[in-house]
Amino acid sequence: MFAEIITIGDELLIGQVIDTNSAWMGRELNKIGIEVVRRTSVRDRSLEIIDAIDAAMKRVDIILVTGGLGPTKDDITKQTLCEYFHTELIFSEEVFDNIKKVLSGKIPMNALNKSQALVPKDCIVINNRVGSASISWFERDGKILVSMPGVPQEMTTVMTEEVIPRLREKFDADVIMHKTFAVKNYPESVLAEKLESWEKALPDCIKLAYLPKPGIVRLRLTARGVDKEVLNAKLLQETEKVQSILGEDIFDEFDLPVEVVIGNLLKNRRLFIATAESCTGGTIASRLTSVAGCSEYFKGSVVAYSNEVKMSLLGVSAETLNIHGAVSRETVIEMVKGAMKALKTDCAVATSGIAGPGGGTIDKPVGTVWIAAAYQNKIVTLMQETDRGREQNIERACNNALLLIQKLIK
Repeated sequence: MFAEIITIGDELLIGQVIDTNSAWMGRELNKIGIEVVRRTSVRDRSLEIIDAIDAAMKRVDIILVTGGLGPTKDDITKQTLCEYFHTELIFSEEVFDNIKKVLSGKIPMNALNKSQALVPKDCIVINNRVGSASISWFERDGKILVSMPGVPQEMTTVMTEEVIPRLREKFDADVIMHKTFAVKNYPESVLAEKLESWEKALPDCIKLAYLPKPGIVRLRLTARGVDKEVLNAKLLQETEKVQSILGEDIFDEFDLPVEVVIGNLLKNRRLFIATAESCTGGTIASRLTSVAGCSEYFKGSVVAYSNEVKMSLLGVSAETLNIHGAVSRETVIEMVKGAMKALKTDCAVATSGIAGPGGGTIDKPVGTVWIAAAYQNKIVTLMQETDRGREQNIERACNNALLLIQKLIK
């Protein structure tokens, strides 16, 4: 069973609003065996909306449309759908009652809000319990089109409570199963070369995808078919094969962010961590603290961008900085020791480098980052040299630092 998502709104195309709806819908539909094969974004223009719908109707079984359902003049989705399905807008007392209930005590009722009760005549209308824009469900020639509001909270609510249950009931979809491995120590091309023989021998019902991030490659196995038990058995067989090939280079098999993996490890070991960051500017600490419950293992961070702060708060010696420089193995070793001492933790990570775009030298070009990880009396270091631009240099350093401490603790 295949679906297409159409998002409507000029704001999406000029980058003013990021489309998070499509990613959420793709994940949730996949869980019920419906595969999204295309996402299309169009402006608030009737002809462009019609062209997108018409093309989707020829390709897929289900079209999910979001956006353009507000009360203002630029919201033209309902009128456009009426044009496409050869129907008209009619006033719905039931929808109007819902609008009054939703807006009660929050927003005064006016003519624009009341106009939200105008709905396409020839469709199934579903009330929106968290917003004023109703949902329109059209059926034609065995195909379904559902028009929903673009506000993420409203879309996720109506999808969860109304649309997904109805799609489950309507369609008998295939089983889709995934298994994801997070792999360290391999560039994508080198990993693909190592797995080439195994990948070629995969059964037809299983596909492999490579999902690279700075310092990490995720491998996703996707199994598709009608028999869940058969698929699960095949997926297990292939899992065992890839585990035997990659061994400890697989650091996670639950598709979790690396900061969650580290957090779970620290929590299970009852350890506390601190960070001492220069070029990463507190990004490692931010990622660690983005996980709920991080207070069980995270104590704090020192963002030591200047040499003065490295010396005064982390105890880095002036001699080390003068002889070796701020971007050096010796400096990050003293930084990581200082962080553990100052914040009284079992382990810590430290970074110092040249994220770019400027600041590099012949000896230490942009992209050079020294990383240290310490656990109890053990310290390991890593030098990162690849320059992929400031943002990726920082992300790679964060991932490498977290992977380094994970390896050291394990």
